[in-house]
Amino acid sequence: MKPMFFIIVFVVYILANYYVFRHFWIAMPPSAAGKVILVSFAVIAVTSFFISFLVGDSLPIGLTSFLYKVGTAWLFIMLYFFIVMAAKDLFGLTNKLLHFMPSDAITRYTKDNWAGLGLMVGFIALLMICGYLKYQWKVRVELPIQIYKTFGDTIAPRSLRIVAISDLHLGYSIGEKEFEKWVGLINAENPDIVLIAGDIIDNSVRPLNEGRYAEVFHKIKAPMGIYACIGNHEYISGFKESEAFMEKAGVKVLRDSVALVDSCFYVVGRDDRSNPSRKPLQELVAGLDQAKPVIMLDHQPYHLEEAEANGIDIQISGHTHQGQVWPISLITNKIYERDHGFIKKGNANIYVSSGIGIWGGKFRIGTQSEYVVIDVNK
Repeated sequence: MKPMFFIIVFVVYILANYYVFRHFWIAMPPSAAGKVILVSFAVIAVTSFFISFLVGDSLPIGLTSFLYKVGTAWLFIMLYFFIVMAAKDLFGLTNKLLHFMPSDAITRYTKDNWAGLGLMVGFIALLMICGYLKYQWKVRVELPIQIYKTFGDTIAPRSLRIVAISDLHLGYSIGEKEFEKWVGLINAENPDIVLIAGDIIDNSVRPLNEGRYAEVFHKIKAPMGIYACIGNHEYISGFKESEAFMEKAGVKVLRDSVALVDSCFYVVGRDDRSNPSRKPLQELVAGLDQAKPVIMLDHQPYHLEEAEANGIDIQISGHTHQGQVWPISLITNKIYERDHGFIKKGNANIYVSSGIGIWGGKFRIGTQSEYVVIDVNK
């Protein structure tokens, strides 16, 4: 099933690129140098994506980082070229069938030419620049939550400040300096505890082990510690290697396990849904003192009703990125009951984060990169 899925994705991606570059080829002036540049760019843009994923760990880190950034950025840029070109072609085809405009007039607007291509490139370049700037702007989400339980006398005045993040995707694309800026934002909130809802690592642990990422993690100031659940990318990057890195970084990984923090509240960390052998939530919470607050980390926000049914007071999830860019956000909105934001089910307070980091190309269009400041019983 999985090999067939990847074959289908590969074929669709190649066909979409052929469609886009064919339009470029037709629109460009008949210049041999221009055609050579276009073909060279097409080869680099398309193949870099696959090279970085298939053999990236055997190449120099700098080269792999370059190929990864180029390949994944082009994936999103190509998506918008495809949308605009397909809309233009569909407009022309519809007119041929319905004749709502004179054919010579419609040809002026739909014919591939250098002027039209220039306008299209300019528009999409501006869109992607705005998307890059939107990604760089980390939104502070303030979330006050009132629960019907107390934290005991160890937390004065019986309240708790959580900074919750998800989907860091540290690695070939997101480097140490960028991560260090996030740590500055986290520390500025003076959190009691930092909770990470999965996908700390992107596709490989190698750049994290060879860089200063663990050292940067140790700069996070949270007296009650840093806790994280497993995301699907921790499996993609190799679970044993991911777990070893997070231990070195001082992150307490909860994989189908529960931690009692300062004897006053629980943090439950579920294994990722991609592991079919993960334990049922009912089994994880069995035997917990339900008089104490129960906070759960579950990377993928499926079956949110389980939190209410099993006495979870707060659930933090991620994974969706809210689609990252429009129109993918329309798809995630249909897949998940809540692909971003807060939802309350009974006494369960659930927040699905769109992530502080990003997968691949650093663009946010119609979505946001965020960190969540949760004040409980303040």
